[in-house]
Amino acid sequence: MSSRIRKSPRRSAPAAIALSLLLGITATACGDDGSGIAGEEGSEGSGKGTITFWDNNTAVRRGIWMEIIKDFEKKYPDIKVDYVGIPAENAQSKYDNSIQGGGLPDVGGVGAAMLAAIAAQGALEPLEDRLAASPLDGELSKSMLASTTSAGGTSQLLMVPTSANNGVLYYRTDLFKAAGLDAPTTWSKFYEAAGHLTAKDKNQFGYTIRGGVGSIAQALDAMYGQSGIKSFWNADETKTTVNDPKNVAALERYTALYKKTTPAADLNNNFTQMVAQWDGGRIGMLSHNLGSYQDHVKALGPGKFRGLPNPKAAGGKRVQVSNPIDGLSIFKTSTKKKAAWKFVEFASSHRASSKFNESAGLIPANNKAVKDAWVEKSEPTRLAADALNSPATTIVQLPYYLPDWNTISKAENEPAFQKVMLGKTSAKGFLDDLADQLNTAQADWKRQNS
Repeated sequence: MSSRIRKSPRRSAPAAIALSLLLGITATACGDDGSGIAGEEGSEGSGKGTITFWDNNTAVRRGIWMEIIKDFEKKYPDIKVDYVGIPAENAQSKYDNSIQGGGLPDVGGVGAAMLAAIAAQGALEPLEDRLAASPLDGELSKSMLASTTSAGGTSQLLMVPTSANNGVLYYRTDLFKAAGLDAPTTWSKFYEAAGHLTAKDKNQFGYTIRGGVGSIAQALDAMYGQSGIKSFWNADETKTTVNDPKNVAALERYTALYKKTTPAADLNNNFTQMVAQWDGGRIGMLSHNLGSYQDHVKALGPGKFRGLPNPKAAGGKRVQVSNPIDGLSIFKTSTKKKAAWKFVEFASSHRASSKFNESAGLIPANNKAVKDAWVEKSEPTRLAADALNSPATTIVQLPYYLPDWNTISKAENEPAFQKVMLGKTSAKGFLDDLADQLNTAQADWKRQNS
């Protein structure tokens, strides 16, 4: 295979930006990693030549991308792919630095959480017209396309989705059977099981709740799932629904589980510690996502647990918050957009989508790939895909487009959420504060984009 493999250089952000600005013209002229500086207009090109592709999670996905690139170059011998691997934790800064200083790729892997920040700098090519004229039109998940458009903060499609994760409620089938409990398919059955399976004197608990890093997103999923509220914002999108009385009541009930039906260690547990604790075998249920499925298979064996979509609310409707989506974007500065689109189209096609997502353990965006045998064999993936694409499921779109979203939904409020778990702060007080921050961020974003 002729594609070259290069690793992204590691520099501090300020140094990288300064160096990029000083050497931007030289780097662009030499073709360093890509095609140019944001704001420059590229061109369609001949549909041939070498394109540069940045993988935004090289530690995990390098191998599968090498396979897909090999297949692509076999089908399109006039196009070669220059693969550049970037560690996931460096992807956002790498894009930001190159937008300012030059050297953007033709095609890049982009996640929903970073999409709006890149789009706001005018770096991405709108793709809705290309998709409409492609064999892929009608073949991709409508739910993922909607989430992707929402995450970009505009009405344009700036990323073709390839994969999605989804919330999963894992439960110990052996413990449920021994206790005569129904599967936790509804929130009432979930709470019943959490209490019934707890025996503190035997160090057995019904549930493990995430109180450390990453706790806010999981709490939001539990809140909206119980309340049944279908939108993150009010009708004119100026006020969040996060502190609606129904959400307050849902959070009160959810956090009341702490130390009552959960281990005390949950207060500081991140997902790694939470998963390891559940895999120890003395806890009935765990809320996580598809990413931990293989860990549970190794620790417990496939016959002792199941993974279900989040429980349904009263009335049989399922409401869940949007989960991270990955995809591929074309950069405006590319001088080979025709060839770049062929790569995006190929990577999103049935066979390539299936191969990629089976390797990654994620839900394919391609509807044909969702029906493949490996999805059927992986029950959590199959059920998650069914729920995600079901018209009976409502997806509450989280505001990934807000520049302050990551700060608000993580470090800025995780300690405050722990105080709710400890009973030092009320659920209402916590959600009112969270709502004030979100409303301010939304107002700022609207002003900047009016």
